[in-house]
Amino acid sequence: MLSNNSTIVTGIWDLNRDELSEKWSRSFDHYITNFENLLRCKNLNLAIFIDPSLEHIVWKIRERKNTVVYHHKKEQFSENFFPFFDQVQKIRNNPQWYNQVEWLSDSTQCKMEFYNPMVMSKMFLLHNTKIFNPFDTDYYWWIDGGITNTVHPGYFTHDNVISKIENLVNKFLFICFPYETSSEIHGFNIDGMKKYCQSDIVNRVARGGFFGGHKNYISKANDDYYSLLDNSLKEGYMGTEESIFTIMTYIDPKTYQYEPIKYDGLIGTFFENVKNNNTKLKNKNTKNIKNNDTILYINTFNTPLQLELLIDSYKKYDNNFLIKTQKYLINNSTDHKYDEHYDKICKTYNFEQIKKGNMGVCGARQFAAEHFALLGSKYMFFFEDDMLLDLSNNPCKFGLRKNIDDLFNRIISLMNTEDYDWIKLSFSEFYGHNGEQWSWHNVPQNLRNEYFPNYSSKPETLFNNIKTYNGLPYADGEVYYSNWPHIINQEGNKKSFLDTKWDHPFEQTWMSHMYTLTKQKIIKPAILLASPITHNRIYFYEGKSRKEN
Repeated sequence: MLSNNSTIVTGIWDLNRDELSEKWSRSFDHYITNFENLLRCKNLNLAIFIDPSLEHIVWKIRERKNTVVYHHKKEQFSENFFPFFDQVQKIRNNPQWYNQVEWLSDSTQCKMEFYNPMVMSKMFLLHNTKIFNPFDTDYYWWIDGGITNTVHPGYFTHDNVISKIENLVNKFLFICFPYETSSEIHGFNIDGMKKYCQSDIVNRVARGGFFGGHKNYISKANDDYYSLLDNSLKEGYMGTEESIFTIMTYIDPKTYQYEPIKYDGLIGTFFENVKNNNTKLKNKNTKNIKNNDTILYINTFNTPLQLELLIDSYKKYDNNFLIKTQKYLINNSTDHKYDEHYDKICKTYNFEQIKKGNMGVCGARQFAAEHFALLGSKYMFFFEDDMLLDLSNNPCKFGLRKNIDDLFNRIISLMNTEDYDWIKLSFSEFYGHNGEQWSWHNVPQNLRNEYFPNYSSKPETLFNNIKTYNGLPYADGEVYYSNWPHIINQEGNKKSFLDTKWDHPFEQTWMSHMYTLTKQKIIKPAILLASPITHNRIYFYEGKSRKEN
């Protein structure tokens, strides 16, 4: 199985490490052997920086369809690529630096001219690959060329951990091991570490053998890294790239997630945790999240044939809505003649059926919010049974496209990337479209006067940003709430449905309430600039039996 949405960036150079003392020595043949093990992970997209004289090693194993080679000689880690080369040489030859702790004077970063310039260039090489974009992927990860010395290549092949990591990482990832010291981290004086970390306690170290994240955050990471490296070297502080990575995890926890591993610092622990769905990523977005499942709720009432139409639309256009979710059918039906049919559907498609009488349209939506909170899952989709997935080639009535390839995976990735509380899936709706601010009809008169002082009818919707993610256009701003299909996270669910609750909720009430929360910058909604949902009720129930709550 190909890890098609990630590019692995790696490289290998002969820095003459075999000339060091026995404790630090390692033959280049050792690196070649482990590099070849990585090359044999043929499911990975590989971007390889390597001396031209070693390129033949790549092509005796790899195919060109998912491999690109960039020539990069060891000597290029001097001034013409790594602008801090002279500063590194000055510090590593300074007795005040290498005598600060006993082991440092014999270490690789002290004895080897190109060691720190090389390891400190990993972030730059990652960023360059993101710019080159050889495989048009969303994620970029640095992996050391010799990583299979301590990490079994099976994690990258049959365990397919790279694809799993994509679903865990919102922005940028480091792996950290616990580290208690009173003097330095890899030669970077501890007082300097505390200063740059803006913390009185620095008790972890970020590994340099594996790191990376979503393409939207690679440039920010590169800029932060460059600035920290520049400033710290000017002040005479130097460790390795891991010292700077560590600082990054302290100064911006919103951007830099980190996964804790054991004291031994072995990166293989992380991949084992990913394999077993046992990660503990440290990031605000993981708060109260018990797992990474996505929940699909469907609300239905006395029309199992209508439910089958919705399910058929998933099967036709994007089966991931069925196979990548935990599925709950909120069955409000009051006519027991449909019980057997509904039971058969639930058994066929592995829905757990929830039957609590006729809770109504909005009552079922409120129940879903409370149920989702108890489950603690990451995301939730909510559909009515007449809101069909429609990825046909016809435009919607507003003129936007319906056909969004791989909609499920792309909307999940978009939620992982952005800090939205919820995203509506369709710009066009049955009664209108999201280009107009329908909340105007539903907010109280005093707030209508405050929010829309110059309007006697509903105005156009104000959008803050119009963006695109991997070819998927979307907008954020004053997006109004409606019961049309949407994806929502735990935080958005809490703020939208749980912090304030009504005994008898109506869609209009929620629309008014959430518009106010949006104006107060309490919630941040968004909407696709596409319309992959079509209202299509073919099978009808008795109208007077319908209720809101």
